[in-house]
Amino acid sequence: MNWLLQIFSITGMSLSTLRQRLGASLATVFGVAGVVAVFVGVLSIGEGFRAAMRAPGADDMAMVMRTGNDSEMMSGMRRESTDLIKQAPGVARSAQGPVASAELFVIIDLPKRSTGTEANVPFRGVQQTALAVRGEALRVVEGRMFAPGTNEVIVGRAASREFAGLDLGAENRWGKNTWKVVGIFEAGGSVTESEIWADVAVLQPAYNRGPFFQSVRARLESPATFQKFKDALTSDPRLDVQVQRESEYLASQSRVLTQIVDGLGTLIAVLMGIGAVFGALNTMYSAVAARTREIATLRALGFGRIPVVTSVLVESLFLSVLGGALGAGLAYVAFNGYQAATMNWQSFSQVAFAFAVTPKLLIQGILYALVMGLVGGFFPALRAARLPITTALREL
Repeated sequence: MNWLLQIFSITGMSLSTLRQRLGASLATVFGVAGVVAVFVGVLSIGEGFRAAMRAPGADDMAMVMRTGNDSEMMSGMRRESTDLIKQAPGVARSAQGPVASAELFVIIDLPKRSTGTEANVPFRGVQQTALAVRGEALRVVEGRMFAPGTNEVIVGRAASREFAGLDLGAENRWGKNTWKVVGIFEAGGSVTESEIWADVAVLQPAYNRGPFFQSVRARLESPATFQKFKDALTSDPRLDVQVQRESEYLASQSRVLTQIVDGLGTLIAVLMGIGAVFGALNTMYSAVAARTREIATLRALGFGRIPVVTSVLVESLFLSVLGGALGAGLAYVAFNGYQAATMNWQSFSQVAFAFAVTPKLLIQGILYALVMGLVGGFFPALRAARLPITTALREL
């Protein structure tokens, strides 16, 4: 109990003198805040991209491609194969037939609104069942769905916002056809919102693709029927396909970029954190030097070394937490929801997404601030504990 009372007494005294060292204390706070803001801001890129690459409600949606292909760009299937896939057991059915869509994926060049530079934008040909396959997660919010057999397209909200020429009513020459934008759709902020959709039967001849498709997306009767559906297709000698849940496929598509972003963010944070730790060391050494006689007097009065060490560490942690909270708040205000677009290296197409400063990132930022404070206060705390009492009392 006496030990705890000593800690509370010395720590309270230490914190009460912060005003006398305001300049050095604020330098530590702002240094840590800058590191945390950059750390959280960079990692929010990866979180936002991961969020965009999640398929909303996709546990009961399967995606089929040709065996051995990592992305739709490399896949290819004839119409006969897609018809067999649609008839497989486990596929949900409606009055119009199987709830499945055979799709084609091509890349077109469009200028970005912000810079005017050309970017690869995904242009997807879908069948009329595509909306039913995606379910309530996707809906046309402006205009209407394209009419079958026409040169009409609908565009995702993110694509319309990020790329020029995709406003409602706009006309563009892509491939052999001139296409008119008749609708804008939303898909829960997922990667689908970065796409342009047209009737696959019109898109195929526009790009000389013949009767070929690249993937089939199928809505299943339930998530539990996925294995039955997969087994039926992979055991059929007429087919050479691989089957995944759409959520698994999209997660694999985001892996390369998120690893790069997370690695880069961590490296930047470590390098900046080293600078912040040196700033904290300087602040805490200055605090110990300014309180030399005070600490020596307390030691002479019977206060132990552990309470002295604890008081210095608590002060360092307190300043770091203030800086961490400030940096996390700044990162949230500056980065959360910021719209951007980047290349998905698996599909070689642009993905429009929003930075996401999640509660998990905010907590990670503050924990990183605590680590910087602990390291920055440790050696000054040791110096305070080892300070010779007689020598310190003679200092002016």
